Amino acid sequence: MVTCFQQLAQALDDGPAVLATVVSIRGSVPREVGARLVVDVSGQAFNTIGGGAGEAKVLLQARDVLKTGAKQFVEIDLSGAPQRQTQGVCGGHMRVWLERWQGDAAKLLVHSILRQLQHGQSVTLVTPFVQDRNPYLVENVGQVDPAMAFVETLQPPPTLLIVGAGHVGIQLAKVAHLIGFQIVVQDDRPEWANAEHYPQASQILVGGIESAIASLNHYQNLYVALVTRGYTHDLEALQLLLQRSTPCRYIGMIGSEKRVKQVYSAIARLGISKEKLAAIYGPIGLDIGALTPEEIAVSIGAELTMVRRGGTGRSLSEQLRRSMTTS
Repeated sequence: MVTCFQQLAQALDDGPAVLATVVSIRGSVPREVGARLVVDVSGQAFNTIGGGAGEAKVLLQARDVLKTGAKQFVEIDLSGAPQRQTQGVCGGHMRVWLERWQGDAAKLLVHSILRQLQHGQSVTLVTPFVQDRNPYLVENVGQVDPAMAFVETLQPPPTLLIVGAGHVGIQLAKVAHLIGFQIVVQDDRPEWANAEHYPQASQILVGGIESAIASLNHYQNLYVALVTRGYTHDLEALQLLLQRSTPCRYIGMIGSEKRVKQVYSAIARLGISKEKLAAIYGPIGLDIGALTPEEIAVSIGAELTMVRRGGTGRSLSEQLRRSMTTS
């Protein structure tokens, strides 16, 4: 979401731009409600709402909206029905709203959205389905008629705090950034925690873990990977993380089962409940046989995605392969 509005902000610096937003879906479709793409004044598109003929239809109409300013819906039929023209065979339908953004008011709105999202705060955007009203932010959606506007609470990007700036941390920052996480790195060693090792990081916190975690107290969507160089660093970080007023979405801890159990035992002696301990992913990552820092980073990235998206972690081919061997 942040990337999309950053693209919109950049496009507005060159002139008007069209924001295409998926406002409703039915059946099987390639993207979710709220998916967006930006078309700049030259007609170049950024981001995607699913690709293929459906997106091509949207891009064609978006260029028209750029010229006329007339907002409109675009219906994308992915049913594959033989009796009518369709844009794909996924099996569903998508409705996309096209709107031209332009001028200082639009720029101020985009920068306000970005400022809140980048500081870990959600923001609610209302997009009226009428020609004479522009999008706006709202705190109370109770008075907004959902039939007359698209109302969406934009969530801040998931932030991954990497505690420990060693070899695994360096590779994990690459993987996590690639899959959509905002990266924050903490370590007390400036020779490791620096922009040369972590060009993807939005923040590099050189110093103690206590001040680092305190600086992220207001982040609503925080994931944490403990990839430190020792047991005592894990213990100190966990004590602080488990006491956050807003629970972390994920806490993973690297190490052998023996090391992890040692940390659990020490934390339990401090009075931390078993329920809180059970929420920790330790040892961190999915079992893919990872050995190198790069492979371990992929393993952790897969687990982060599983937690974020609600997956199971099982092989997608498992059920089909089982049915083939038993039939």
